[in-house]
Amino acid sequence: MQELPSRRPLKSRSIPIFQKLASTLVKKGVKADTVSAFGLAFGIASGFVLAATWYASTPVEIVLWLAAAALVQLRLLCNMLDGMVAVEGGRKSKLGPLWNEIPDRISDSSTLIGAGYAVGGIPELGWFAALLAILTAYIRAIGALNGAGEAFLGAFSKPRRMFFITVACLLSALGLSTLAMPAVLWLLVIGTAFTCLQRLAWIGKKL
Repeated sequence: MQELPSRRPLKSRSIPIFQKLASTLVKKGVKADTVSAFGLAFGIASGFVLAATWYASTPVEIVLWLAAAALVQLRLLCNMLDGMVAVEGGRKSKLGPLWNEIPDRISDSSTLIGAGYAVGGIPELGWFAALLAILTAYIRAIGALNGAGEAFLGAFSKPRRMFFITVACLLSALGLSTLAMPAVLWLLVIGTAFTCLQRLAWIGKKL
């Protein structure tokens, strides 16, 4: 199926297991907005779990790192499935655009800020990364509003940011949090700032 201009291009939508899962949700009568709500819950939970690593003993900390990695990926899975249920499954709603955007901003902020307060994290970088993540979405929205189209491009769009957070969680579970988490946070701040510039340049050319 051809991607809609306002839809993030994802190769993973063509993977049979995800298509089957989306089809099952449609057959069960699950609404796309419900899937988005679950994604929001996973996103918020990931931030709390990341921050909780600071207060946990070593065995529990390892479990929390792995749980955070799983929650981040579950959030992304919901982000993909809600669109598949809405578009391919024909279950769009009038509130769909809100459910598609607002929970993403909350989830991004929760995960990134939580990473800043995790073991090895730097709170200021977590907040800064969250601010830049919101800015990338704002720039994309401005471009779309002014006729340039949806600027999903960029070295550190949402999937890439969450990939590196997941990697940091897995490395931290191996006892490398003091190296992995600050390195990834710095990478996200620099990479996301560059993504903002990439999107601005693309929109400028389109306009």
